[in-house]
Amino acid sequence: MKTSLDCIPCFLRQSLEAARFVSDDHAFHEYILRKVLKIMIDIDLMQSPAVVAQWIHRQIREITGQEDPYRNAKERFTEAALILLPEFSAQVEASADPIEAAVRIAIAGNMIDMGPENVLTPEGVRQTVLQAFSEPLYGDLESFKRAIEAAKSILYLADNAGEIVLDQVLIERLPLGQTTLVVRGHPVINDATMADIEAINLNRFLTVTDNGSDAPGTIIDDCSSQFRELFKSADLIIAKGQGNYETLSDEPKAIFFLLKVKCKVIASRVGLDMGTHAILPSGFWAQGTRS
Repeated sequence: MKTSLDCIPCFLRQSLEAARFVSDDHAFHEYILRKVLKIMIDIDLMQSPAVVAQWIHRQIREITGQEDPYRNAKERFTEAALILLPEFSAQVEASADPIEAAVRIAIAGNMIDMGPENVLTPEGVRQTVLQAFSEPLYGDLESFKRAIEAAKSILYLADNAGEIVLDQVLIERLPLGQTTLVVRGHPVINDATMADIEAINLNRFLTVTDNGSDAPGTIIDDCSSQFRELFKSADLIIAKGQGNYETLSDEPKAIFFLLKVKCKVIASRVGLDMGTHAILPSGFWAQGTRS
């Protein structure tokens, strides 16, 4: 999927967000934005948004000298989600359809805003998850269940740190001996890395690896040879978030994307309203919108 002109304001918003996470200096914020604006003159719009974002955030990390500008924000979200994990786990256990309940909670984790002005609280996370139970869930849940049952090997591609805490209620209902959780190889935006996994001890019962890349998505050619082999051999891939959809939606693999439709570019691509909670199979796009 190529980059839309509508992606450009989002890149700038992320750049300002990262600058504000590392400094309170308004002049420094302006400096970062001006640098990014110069960088963006040369972006290749035929590339996916994740490729462009990868390039921009590499420059931001170099300019700021911060390897992980979002570290404090990720820790804040993780702490809020961990407080509520026992309640969510109990809710799934008590559900008439535990897989559906777990999917709804996992997608709810993809909803939570990590912006610098947002002070995350456990109650705020809780209300976000509870709201997800009243939202329509677009997609073929039964096909998703059958794919899980049939798969001998599953890759679960994580999205954001903190969100991965909520993913746990779904991951625990997968065949754990046949499931590998994959995170980013290096910090980028608020995406989960091995450090975020170790902070919540999720690797105590699950095989976890990283993809070797610092892209906010899964760019196969940019990933490690180890990940590429896992990807090639997996029977089923469960991919969280828009970044994974942007980079993998055309892959000829059995992939289910679990996400909230957050921007009009994705909404147009998949033919769904903004805000839709969705389970989308690979190759899914609205008729006439393939790009």
